[in-house]
Amino acid sequence: MKKGSDLLVEALENEGVERVFGVPGEENLDVLESLRRSKIQMVLTRHEQAAAFMAATHGRLTGKPGVCLATLGPGALNFSTGAAYAHLGAMPMILITGQKAIKTAKQARFQIVDVVASMRPLTKMTRQIVSPASIPALVRDAFRVAMEERPGPVHLELPEDVAAEETEDIPLIPVHPLDLPVAPAVALDRAAEMILAAKRPLVMIGAAGNRPRLVEPLSAFVRRIGVPFFNTQMGKGAVTGGSNLYLGTAALSEGDYVHEAVAAADLIIAIGHDTVEKPPFLMRSAGGPKVIHVSYQSANVEQVYHPDAEVVGDIGASVTALAERLDGKLPEQTKLLELRQRILAKINDRSEEDRFPVTPQRLVHDVRAAMPEDGIVCLDNGMYKIWFARNYRTHVANTLLLDNALATMGAGLPSAMMAAILHPRRRVMAVCGDGGFMMNSQELETAVRLKLNLVVLVLNDGAYGMIRWKQAVDNFPDFGMTFGNPDFVRYAEAYGAKGSRVTSAEALVPTLEAAFKGGGVHLVDCPIDYSENTRVLVEELRNKVPDVDLA
Repeated sequence: MKKGSDLLVEALENEGVERVFGVPGEENLDVLESLRRSKIQMVLTRHEQAAAFMAATHGRLTGKPGVCLATLGPGALNFSTGAAYAHLGAMPMILITGQKAIKTAKQARFQIVDVVASMRPLTKMTRQIVSPASIPALVRDAFRVAMEERPGPVHLELPEDVAAEETEDIPLIPVHPLDLPVAPAVALDRAAEMILAAKRPLVMIGAAGNRPRLVEPLSAFVRRIGVPFFNTQMGKGAVTGGSNLYLGTAALSEGDYVHEAVAAADLIIAIGHDTVEKPPFLMRSAGGPKVIHVSYQSANVEQVYHPDAEVVGDIGASVTALAERLDGKLPEQTKLLELRQRILAKINDRSEEDRFPVTPQRLVHDVRAAMPEDGIVCLDNGMYKIWFARNYRTHVANTLLLDNALATMGAGLPSAMMAAILHPRRRVMAVCGDGGFMMNSQELETAVRLKLNLVVLVLNDGAYGMIRWKQAVDNFPDFGMTFGNPDFVRYAEAYGAKGSRVTSAEALVPTLEAAFKGGGVHLVDCPIDYSENTRVLVEELRNKVPDVDLA
């Protein structure tokens, strides 16, 4: 007879799962044995948080839930940050945790935490499995809920006695397609009328516009209507190609060069904006551009975001229907396109300076030079994220992965590992600050063990640089933000990886090229000078004066 754990693994196979990431414990041993006898690969990580980040990134890149496994108590709680990362970032994921037997209590309350309750605010759904007979239905429902808009994490808790319990062969539930509702024609007609009436319409692409299935319809929409566009940080890369309609990325909420285009527009078509992101622009009650919200779900009305009209339904179908209504009817947006050249020129200013340690502008410029169009850059969280969001041009969808929702440190390396597993023939780079890298640096061993081809660029300033900069901008004394680092080259070598150190600005691109050509896991230690943060992001932006007359 089959055990509950066998049914669980068969149900995962039924969903097309190829890998499970995690750190098993005593309460998962039946599941582990069932996995051993299955087609699913068990990817052992060195910390549960990294396993959750990898599963979430699988969901982000494929649209299908990644799966991670942990034991009860401390193991399950280590999933919390990864669950929140997927929940705020709208990444489909399944978290499976163990638990002590629920029909007996031989160890009293040892290690027992109410994990289901702790996961409730961090997931779309959380369930304890109390009978093997319920497993096929619960797993099918978990995958359906995780993938439905808005996607996110689902948690299942499998107690050890339920996992070990023998049961009759329960039939699996076939996977069925998830069709999305289409926006009503009246909403599409209303939006089209507003766009046709606008003098300077502008498209904004947000996080929900950056789903894998939307690449073609969104790219076609921008080409067909010919309206300039910008994106939020998590909407970056949703449109393929180096479009001459691209105005930039809203890395800040206001006051950046791209916001001159926002201020000049009289209508913004906000495609897939999710207010979990830091606001890409601040709506005002009067005097600003009107906003049309196009998304899978109705808008979350916030003080800084309260759209004038909504088109709610499948984004792909909505933008295709809007393009049919607008194709060939909109004049060329010459004023906004004149502004485009100035925006991009200012953003790329000083990008080839030879100062050392390297400046953020030079860093982004050189990483772009080392990466082919389909190369994938995965960012951890730090000051450099703003510079990559502003300065890094993407030409292929989902080639710059950053987190502007939970904005947690420690995710850069695991997310890059997942990208390297899914795309072994493409160049993949993790870009991490020294603080964020050390939060999950133990996963270098996992990457080496998996024989991944991966470059890890560690930006070394010996501090929690973003908070230190904010501390200085707010006129607080420099206190509590600096630390010492290991010798990163020797640290990488201790794990069986390779290591290099950048010693001049001119050496960065050759070092990255050599790292990629050498194959395997290669850490590059690069000192960085963040003094440009204040000069550009505070002083220059405060004093900027628009050069283009948009009257």
